[in-house]
Amino acid sequence: MRTLRYSINVTLDGCCHHEAGLPPDEESMNFWTDEMAHADALIFGRTTYEMMRSAWRRPADGVWPEWMDAAAVAFAEAIDDARKHVVSSTLHEVDWNAGLLGGDLRESVQRLKDQPGGRLWVGGVTLPTALARLGLIDEYEFLVHPVLAGHGPTLLSGLGERVRLELVDRREFRSGVTAALYRPAPARL
Repeated sequence: MRTLRYSINVTLDGCCHHEAGLPPDEESMNFWTDEMAHADALIFGRTTYEMMRSAWRRPADGVWPEWMDAAAVAFAEAIDDARKHVVSSTLHEVDWNAGLLGGDLRESVQRLKDQPGGRLWVGGVTLPTALARLGLIDEYEFLVHPVLAGHGPTLLSGLGERVRLELVDRREFRSGVTAALYRPAPARL
């Protein structure tokens, strides 16, 4: 069975807006490139899919914009090449190496997890909360930025039930960002 990993940047006060943390540096871009390269497929909700596609899709002429440094290009190439599944009730078609994931959310994601292959990856805000409620996320990976945003969407807001996690890996970046990987803790008897 494939593992589903949820990864996201988050501030110390729980904000997960993509502009709330530290500006990406080479080390963090390399981290995210590695995440994309090790994912067998990505799962996005509509908003995250559209945001990521507009920022990281290879331009029609094949030439990456001048603002991208080598680390950003490596990330863009990794995410551009990745297989994507999009959960949406409003989109009728998708592109960018993507397919729509329809029907019952629990059943459709569980079917993906039951297929042979490598790790599945989900990002965003709303969809991961729904997947966490359904108990479908196997790993939670947070890049915690040493910033207090004071506003914006918060991590897993509205989850409803507490999910106990255990730390399985931790890494500190020169920027002060800490990457922490958790798995749901075994149920206590």
